[in-house]
Amino acid sequence: MQFDLYRLARPLLAPLTILIGTALLLVAAPSLPPSLTAIGPVLPWIAMLTGVGLSVLFNRGRTFIAFLSLLATYVGIELARSAGAQSFPVIAVFTAVTILVPANILFALVYAERGVYQHHNYRWWLIAVAETVMVSWVASAGNNPLSGTAWKDLLNHGLLVAPPTPALGRVMIAAALVAAVWRAWPEPPAHKLRPLDIGMASLVVAFFIACEWFSSPGAFSAFIAAAAILLLMALMQESHRLAFHDELTGLPGRSALEERLPGLGPVCAMAMIDVDHFKKFNDTHGHATGDQVLRLVAARLALVPGGGTAYRYGGEEFAVLFPGRSVDEVYGALEELHAAIEGYRMKVRSDDRPRDSDSGSQRRNDRDSSQYKVLSVTVSIGVAQREIGVASLGRWNDTQAGHSPCVLRRHDVPGIQSAMSRRKKTRQAGLFSTTAGRLRLA
Repeated sequence: MQFDLYRLARPLLAPLTILIGTALLLVAAPSLPPSLTAIGPVLPWIAMLTGVGLSVLFNRGRTFIAFLSLLATYVGIELARSAGAQSFPVIAVFTAVTILVPANILFALVYAERGVYQHHNYRWWLIAVAETVMVSWVASAGNNPLSGTAWKDLLNHGLLVAPPTPALGRVMIAAALVAAVWRAWPEPPAHKLRPLDIGMASLVVAFFIACEWFSSPGAFSAFIAAAAILLLMALMQESHRLAFHDELTGLPGRSALEERLPGLGPVCAMAMIDVDHFKKFNDTHGHATGDQVLRLVAARLALVPGGGTAYRYGGEEFAVLFPGRSVDEVYGALEELHAAIEGYRMKVRSDDRPRDSDSGSQRRNDRDSSQYKVLSVTVSIGVAQREIGVASLGRWNDTQAGHSPCVLRRHDVPGIQSAMSRRKKTRQAGLFSTTAGRLRLA
């Protein structure tokens, strides 16, 4: 349980460090040299404009809306301050952004991610234009014939009194934070916090701190910059996750494996795992059930003992890397993996299941198990050890240096992919060559 809590809390360390560091910098700012403090006014612009550009480049709709909302906030506050730090335009713009920014983030979190380039993206632009016109109208109250003075009386209402953050703004920020935490909450089978979801929640927290310290010199700009940096960092982490992790299984992908290989030491063992009859299984029971099989195998591989790290190599193939371990040392871990997969039984709905949900519910209430098929999953494993003294990091062999071929269980069952074809495929991939033979975990 402690490990699970640490794994869940680890993604929060970076946002907490940035927020605490921002507060400490504000305290130490008077004693810092001018060469360091000069970057303060420029940093928010750099972070927000970079975030907008990367959101467009990566086609991330939620982050684009969040960065654009922060940028509009900063521009509006800076323009309003030209009329005086305590002027009505500043109060009007500040009150508006404390409500509109979390509202924009809330709607972006509730609706599905469709990217920046989408069929109905003009709706967001219409909303942005409407918000800009409305805030400008309120801020110019009493300065031209089109804007009356009623806005001044309205902003004195108990829900809208500012600064600090008005009550209505706090409600909207709380709603946005709840939505961000809800979306960031880990779901099975991955049980991992996604960086971009953490970044959105961190942005809401940083924005709230910026609003609460609005009257403190430099605090608003500092925490707006922190909010943009937090989301920018999360956007980069999310891009790395998508490139190096497999979404279906939650395991690191082939790119992560290839990135890891050059850094291995002279002793290392690796196992390649194939799901037996996967194509036939997919054709018989459907791709959705096939995906469940891959998740099942991945979940067992992720828990492999012996210091191994599992990777999704491609299709129904997986790899488990054991740095610093020999073939003999990982044999027991692979036997445990065999027992875990062999002992699992998967229930799949039968072909004669009811078409309508009411009949299906009735059969489930009757505890009728005839609507399910119980299936088992088998895999084939080949294990190899890196050759010592070979310059090429991609050459592997488990029969050299006194190691005998490591075979868990050898079977010659028709219809299963031969060891030679698997060996040829893995040699072409540049990973290893092995003569261990086909290993089937019955």
